[in-house]
Amino acid sequence: MADTNDKYIEILSKHGIRPTSVRILVLKAISGYHDTFSLSDLEADLESVDKSSIFRTLILFAEHHVVHVMEDGSGSTKYCYCHNDHDCAVEELHCHFYCEKCHKTYCLEDTHIPIVNYPKDFELHEVEYLLKGLCPHCKSH
Repeated sequence: MADTNDKYIEILSKHGIRPTSVRILVLKAISGYHDTFSLSDLEADLESVDKSSIFRTLILFAEHHVVHVMEDGSGSTKYCYCHNDHDCAVEELHCHFYCEKCHKTYCLEDTHIPIVNYPKDFELHEVEYLLKGLCPHCKSH
């Protein structure tokens, strides 16, 4: 068990986050998601962890760039685990696709957000690029 936690402890430490048992559990859970996830998804997967602890951990992870926060228009904040070695620059961020039928949001990791030229007097902190339509499953049904 300790060996499997080492990689999570290393990720947390790299981001200046003190590893605690709850933070390690949350990181393990989110590293298993391929696409976006919500707070509700994590609460269902981590029934033994207090909901407020999960929420506070997600906020901490977002502040330290372990996860990205995004709005897909569903009314539920979505999170995306950073797979880019946890050192993402704006130009490395990827697009997301929201299915209007099943309401799932997919990470399009191979589709990067286009670089947008903006006035030099502005300071960019975040970019979201969301495509909406039907996923392959919903399109075929």
